[in-house]
Amino acid sequence: MRHPPGGYEVARIGEDPAAFEAFYREHVQTMLRYAARRSRDPFAAADLVADVFLAAISAASGYREELGSPIAWLHGIARKVAAAEDRRAARSSVAESRISGHRLLENDDIARLEERIDAEQACHDLLAAMATLPAGQRAVLELVAVDGLTIAEAAAALDINPVAARVRLHRARSAMRRELASQTTTDSTPSLSPPLEVTP
Repeated sequence: MRHPPGGYEVARIGEDPAAFEAFYREHVQTMLRYAARRSRDPFAAADLVADVFLAAISAASGYREELGSPIAWLHGIARKVAAAEDRRAARSSVAESRISGHRLLENDDIARLEERIDAEQACHDLLAAMATLPAGQRAVLELVAVDGLTIAEAAAALDINPVAARVRLHRARSAMRRELASQTTTDSTPSLSPPLEVTP
């Protein structure tokens, strides 16, 4: 299990500002990547990142290392926050009416989010192919091939056992290869080969 390089205790980030700052600095880029894949609006993505860290602060006292690494724990929170936002959006077509969370991002961070969103959109074909996967398979593939989590960490983030995660990943990789092979290939089409060859 990976240990946080900042030396903080995750369980203390809700009460120790220094611990939270170290935790935030270590994981904010990962959460920015997560948010950029889910929204074309940099401000909505920024709100999602802020909401994830606010939720982490609230849940910190219940963190236990034996249940998963900090990044797997944070990904689990991020997925719950994103799912909750999706449910709220489905109940209301007026996105502006939702309560804005505290933003942890400055203007420079917003600009970087815009650049990251543009970069993510450059992989449109790849992301479109991923969108055809069943939700469970897509979730494992994203966590392992895109976010770099191990099978065990992805399983912890999704609250499933590692064997189920490994099966879903295998099926997702096979389906992606078939889907991409069926598309017309161009020199500019992104390739999933490197991440798909990661050994679980």
